[in-house]
Amino acid sequence: MHLQGIGIGGGVVVGRIVRMPDPLPEPVATPSALTPAVEGNRVAEALGAVAADLLARAERAGGVAGEVLEAQSMMAEDPTLVDDVTLRLAAGATAERAVFEAFTAFRDMLIELGGYMAERAGDLTDISQRVIARLSGVSAPGVPDPGHPFILVARDLAPADTATLDLGQVLGLITLDGGPTSHTAILAREKSIVALVGAAGAASLCDGDEVILDAANSVVVTSPSAEQRAEARAREAARAARALAPVSPGRLADGTPIPLLANLGSADGAEAAVALGAEGVGLFRTEFLFLDAVNAPTVTQQRVEYERMLRAFPGKKVVVRALDAGADKPLAFLNDAREENPALGLRGLRALRASEQILRDQLAALAQADAATDAELWVMAPMVATVEETRYFVGLARELGLRTAGVMVEIPSAALLADRILRHADFASIGTNDLTQYTLAADRMLGSVAGFQDPWNPAVLRLVADVGAAGAALGKPVGVCGEAAADPLLAVVLVGLGVTSLSMSASALADVRAALGDVTRDQARMLAELALAADDAVSARALVTTRAADLLSSPSPTEPSLAAPQERHPRKVLK
Repeated sequence: MHLQGIGIGGGVVVGRIVRMPDPLPEPVATPSALTPAVEGNRVAEALGAVAADLLARAERAGGVAGEVLEAQSMMAEDPTLVDDVTLRLAAGATAERAVFEAFTAFRDMLIELGGYMAERAGDLTDISQRVIARLSGVSAPGVPDPGHPFILVARDLAPADTATLDLGQVLGLITLDGGPTSHTAILAREKSIVALVGAAGAASLCDGDEVILDAANSVVVTSPSAEQRAEARAREAARAARALAPVSPGRLADGTPIPLLANLGSADGAEAAVALGAEGVGLFRTEFLFLDAVNAPTVTQQRVEYERMLRAFPGKKVVVRALDAGADKPLAFLNDAREENPALGLRGLRALRASEQILRDQLAALAQADAATDAELWVMAPMVATVEETRYFVGLARELGLRTAGVMVEIPSAALLADRILRHADFASIGTNDLTQYTLAADRMLGSVAGFQDPWNPAVLRLVADVGAAGAALGKPVGVCGEAAADPLLAVVLVGLGVTSLSMSASALADVRAALGDVTRDQARMLAELALAADDAVSARALVTTRAADLLSSPSPTEPSLAAPQERHPRKVLK
């Protein structure tokens, strides 16, 4: 039997299941026998201890995981939450119940906001569990230690657990909830953990079950045969060998260069990305400078951080995304107004235009950093929907001294107008996470619709093809910086659709580099036509997987190309 989910990375492992323990039970709502002051002291001690523990874990983990855990540590002592707990204690609640109610209320509010804030809801649940465990004198629920290597199954995994997993024991992760941009998925990519998220059917798996976790094909194979186990182990050995191969630039089998770039959230990950073969940066997220700030950072403060990143990539391309914030990532100095549907509200470039000085300061800081370093700086605007927005951003970037200005294609309207948008922009970068969300009307943070959040969907691929065709016609570069680029087989399809560079988590570079090196441009185009001709994401992946396997098993210099008449009808390829 095969259980479907969303695979993270290109790995495959064989192992036995161990399930995550159930969470602590909800504290009983009974009046406290202690005074509010005494209960308040208990809460203060527990919150402080949990915050300190999370901060210590952050320092050990480092990188993206460290950033996530540091943010959790701050959430544990958030003044708004502490005030809510205090009010509940004054009404006679126990410390345990007051913490549970306050954190639950705040979590529900974040879920209602959707988007980025909804992603933080799971963090609150984890912190609440840890605080209640401390108050109750019991161990917080965490990753089990059965004494042997295992594949972990959980409803979802808290960042504090994912970041500190013992990779000598945990072979892989399977979560029932979550999507390709959840914390579990992001941290799994960073730590090169084989994972499958949004696999609701995994609820049927029991401790001790032997399975094949095949992230490359987004399935869990239950009760595998000896032949299936041997094939999976051979694939994993081949993948491990590829990771040890000398690093080289990304290119197709016919020599066509496809630069492979890294997605980074700060300069801290630059050294590791270079070591893994990143040829530059395809997405530098600047939000880390803004999200925890009371006031917008100054031009000088920003310039220092931008210079750090640019100096790590001398002579190489670094694509910086302007601040992508708004109602779903509220900033008091930008826009913290409550909106009914923040994913469709004042966010990205719209929010920046409403507070233009913040955008001007950021672009000015980038121009100063560019002048002081040798990297090739490109800047791009987030959440562009119209040609007019493109003209506005490119014009402002030029005014402030930036030479190369482009746009993110995350909204279907931008893809449909790509031929007009690229007459003004120097390049386009496709954010497949949001493009998929908006095309399929499926919140990328909502587990109940995770099955729709699949960039293999032919509707999404058709939009990518439109942007690729516009770029080719106008001689403008078209990159992909969404996590779709980290899927090795999908990366080949994206190149076949006209994408000229790929940016991803650095840990995915080796797999993608190897996949590109196995096909020519004509073969990539033929595989892309197959995917476009499918009716849904599952069949698109299946058709391409089958045909790609055929290409690799019987390579031939006379392999028919897309230009051949028989390839004009992609369904005939499999006959």
